[in-house]
Amino acid sequence: MMGNFGQMMGGYGGYGGGFFGFGFIFMILFWALIILAIITLVKWTASDSHKYYHKGTTEKTALDILRERYAKGEINKNEFEEKKKDLE
Repeated sequence: MMGNFGQMMGGYGGYGGGFFGFGFIFMILFWALIILAIITLVKWTASDSHKYYHKGTTEKTALDILRERYAKGEINKNEFEEKKKDLE
């Protein structure tokens, strides 16, 4: 009689057979997404792209912009020094 019951359940012992494999795949995908989210958060935290948010401001100071312009070669040393004095 038990043999007939096993055959009625598809021979898989009542676990649904084919769906067990999909559950395993979804579990792996779920954990992969969790790990990916953690890695992304760590990289974002370590990057410089959000440093102004940690300082409490989202804008660069005038002196920061002046230094960038000097570093790019847009202004020479004399112009940099004059404008720096004006800002201070």
